[in-house]
Amino acid sequence: MDGARGVLVAADKFKGSLTAVEVAERVTAGLRRVAPGVRVEALPVADGGDGTVAAAVAAGFERREVRVAGPLGDEVTAAFALRGDTAVVEMAEASGLQRLPAGVLAPLTASTHGSGELLRAALDAGARTIVFGVGGSATTDGGAGMLAALGARFLDAGGKPVGPGGGGLADLATADLSGLDPRLASVELVLASDVDNPLTGPKGAPAVYGPQKGASPDDVETLDAALTHYAKVLEDTVGAKAAEYAASPGAGAAGGIGYGALLLGARFRPGIEVMLDVLGFAPALERAELVITGEGSLDEQTLHGKAPAGVAAAARAAGKEVVAVCGRLALPAETLGRAGIRRAYPLTEIEPDVEKCIAQAGPILERVAENIARDFLV
Repeated sequence: MDGARGVLVAADKFKGSLTAVEVAERVTAGLRRVAPGVRVEALPVADGGDGTVAAAVAAGFERREVRVAGPLGDEVTAAFALRGDTAVVEMAEASGLQRLPAGVLAPLTASTHGSGELLRAALDAGARTIVFGVGGSATTDGGAGMLAALGARFLDAGGKPVGPGGGGLADLATADLSGLDPRLASVELVLASDVDNPLTGPKGAPAVYGPQKGASPDDVETLDAALTHYAKVLEDTVGAKAAEYAASPGAGAAGGIGYGALLLGARFRPGIEVMLDVLGFAPALERAELVITGEGSLDEQTLHGKAPAGVAAAARAAGKEVVAVCGRLALPAETLGRAGIRRAYPLTEIEPDVEKCIAQAGPILERVAENIARDFLV
């Protein structure tokens, strides 16, 4: 391959070090140092979790900001992305772990109310298709806060609204979805997630993801019981489909907000597939001979719906060569090969000290990209 041919950089963020946009910039700089004539196209990607709005903005969507409730009810500035009548909404922007004050976790009381406000802002902006990326949540409320922000009512036996978060759902006596924003009925809502867990049970949102949000074993039990009760009350309200949705893949995504989205009529799709469609990956892929993907850690999780696996699968189907960059590599070469990745280039190959890799990720990644250029472009 000569330096004038096309390279597509379609990598996710290196969490805690570089955004997806910065990864693309550093890789491009390194490639061009060795192969000055190389034609590089950058398409930062995300799988529906945090960084999804930034990836959409990098692909030409307009960034819109709105004041919404954070997970603890305090106001935060959250963004969504808009192009034409398509919006990309990222629940983590409003209800993510990064929205909690430093050192504070609230597994029982954190609410998705702000995510509902973000969806409403997208409707106000004229969106007819909403890609709802979920992941990185601080919450385990089954999407009740989101639904309440969109007009649903969740009341206790005394007729008062239940408390915020999954813990409050233990007191739920009646649910009323009749006040939901009527615009939702005519919008295509796509639930984009790399998580296919059901709402409750051993593989449900509280059991699998609750501990990451600060839930103790007792909290997990409390949340699982509360969400089971919530789904039962909703079954009484909207019928058998509420129980079907609770058991559906994706219902347990982002603390069960997937369940709330399914109740709104959302269609569940793997996050990276949706995002590649929305970002215009297919035409960019046609223009490239080599694809460079990656994320902070290439490990077993990568293979289960994360961005590099999705990029590699699509590129391999189109007959393109794929290499990956990463901070840390925890997959053997044969596993990478089965995923469609010819070779991975970890930062630790150049700098064995992991702390230095994190602190100096940008310059080290440029050196990694120089090696890729020597191996594939000159």
